[in-house]
Amino acid sequence: MNKEIVTQFQEIAGTEQVLIQEPMKNHTTFRIGGPAACFVRPQDAGHVERILHICRENEVPWFILGNGSNLLVSDRGFDGVIIQIYRNMSRIQVSGHHMTVQAGALLSAVAKQALREGLSGLEFASGIPGTVGGAVVMNAGAYGGEMKDVVESVTVLDEEGAVRKLAREELQMGYRTSLVKKKGYTVLEAVLKLNDGDPAAISARMEELKEQRVSKQPLEYPSAGSTFKRPEGYFAGKLIMDSGLRGFRVGGAQISEKHCGFVINTGDATAEDVVRLIRQVQDIVYEKFHVKLEPEVRFLGIF
Repeated sequence: MNKEIVTQFQEIAGTEQVLIQEPMKNHTTFRIGGPAACFVRPQDAGHVERILHICRENEVPWFILGNGSNLLVSDRGFDGVIIQIYRNMSRIQVSGHHMTVQAGALLSAVAKQALREGLSGLEFASGIPGTVGGAVVMNAGAYGGEMKDVVESVTVLDEEGAVRKLAREELQMGYRTSLVKKKGYTVLEAVLKLNDGDPAAISARMEELKEQRVSKQPLEYPSAGSTFKRPEGYFAGKLIMDSGLRGFRVGGAQISEKHCGFVINTGDATAEDVVRLIRQVQDIVYEKFHVKLEPEVRFLGIF
């Protein structure tokens, strides 16, 4: 990484917020990934804007990271700049039925704040490990709820680096997609609109969903969550199970015995192990059922 560029990042975000050759396994829920050439933790939207401007100006590849869920980073790492919008940008403000949330706030933290305020609508998100920014990009959802149900507007940086505020109707939020994802925008903040609710009922629903997750998902192992998108008319986990692939493994990567929709890191998996496993599962499922499984996990780096 060009030293002059690194110095500029340090001047913007602070020396302690800029890391060189930072192992990405420390920043993904899969606990897999080689080093990022440069890892920057901006502290506000102005920092993000200036850092992205430098990347564009110098034609340096960059990637916006939140909590590192739903992501597989190459064993060779990423030869560019990782910009982590996370704890430094996680402010939550509440006004009536509206929550204004910075992109780095964890969904689970936002859901807990909603509970404290007696606001209903985010119960589905209480166990999703990602940030609000990532959830908007992917229109994250679970247990019948989706981000498009609660998002009123989103503030983004567009591909030219301009700040734009997009209303719900403009976001084109669909199954694991959005205008933000299609255009490569960077989420800075979201306004969520919730409803009045009974705190006891909200808490009970969150606890019910937590029990379902604990009993059905392999939370004891590192993973990126659901590995495959839901094929129309099918469930990916059931197709994999019915293909006889429960517990199937390649190196340290394994199809969870608890839930076949998850690929887990049993302790020493490499990104190559995971990719080989995914490809073999895709081939076997297609051969048996003529259904093409599409990964929900995002891939970063050279594979």
